[in-house]
Amino acid sequence: MRIENMWKPVLALLIAITLWEIAVKLLQIEVWVLPAPSVIAKEMFIVFPAIFPHMLATIKLVFIGFSSAIVLGISVATMLHILPTAREIVMPFLVISQNIPTIVLAPLLMIWFGLGDFPKYLIIATTAFFPIAIATLDGFRQTERDLMHYMQMMGATKKQIFLRLQLPDAIPSIFSGIKIAATYSVMTAVVAEWLGAQKGIGVFMTLSASSYRTPRVFVAIVITIILSLAFFGLFLALEKWFTRWKRNEGVQ
Repeated sequence: MRIENMWKPVLALLIAITLWEIAVKLLQIEVWVLPAPSVIAKEMFIVFPAIFPHMLATIKLVFIGFSSAIVLGISVATMLHILPTAREIVMPFLVISQNIPTIVLAPLLMIWFGLGDFPKYLIIATTAFFPIAIATLDGFRQTERDLMHYMQMMGATKKQIFLRLQLPDAIPSIFSGIKIAATYSVMTAVVAEWLGAQKGIGVFMTLSASSYRTPRVFVAIVITIILSLAFFGLFLALEKWFTRWKRNEGVQ
């Protein structure tokens, strides 16, 4: 979406927030049930020094878990692309693995690996792995056949075809998977923290909910959304940088 076209969703968001504020005041809804946006904004300003260390803990979890998912997703997709027999055997298990909800998998990983950060890295990595692997495989499959035949006729080896044609051509697809997984990874980290952690946005949210500090719960939700958008924006910028050669090709 172009920046000049972003005013429409921003306007819709501002209208929704205004209606929320008016509805809470007109209906005199208690703060612990549903706080007004102005109350949440004020609470965010007050509580920010307290939630900041929790934000850093969640960012660290996401960074390590998500980086592992990127490396693993692209590596496994490359292996399955090079070895079609392995792809036929492994793909059904990959699809089945995605039908196991994170909330079910998390307690098992914590029983097996303890209450440290390692099971949380695994939860984030397993959630983000699938979209990255599938998008990478799709990217490899979308390589233009004519160009492949041309390189084969020129005597290029399979390694040269992969490194110089299939991999560069798959970069936009790889980033599509990474961008989708980036937003999942922040939410998954918060859910993992609900189940056992010393620090993190999920811990802050759980403590606030148990003491009926609803504005603080909304502060945690808003910060989670901001972090998800920041991760998405980061990989969108990286995608534009890595695919600038493709845009230059189009201009020429």
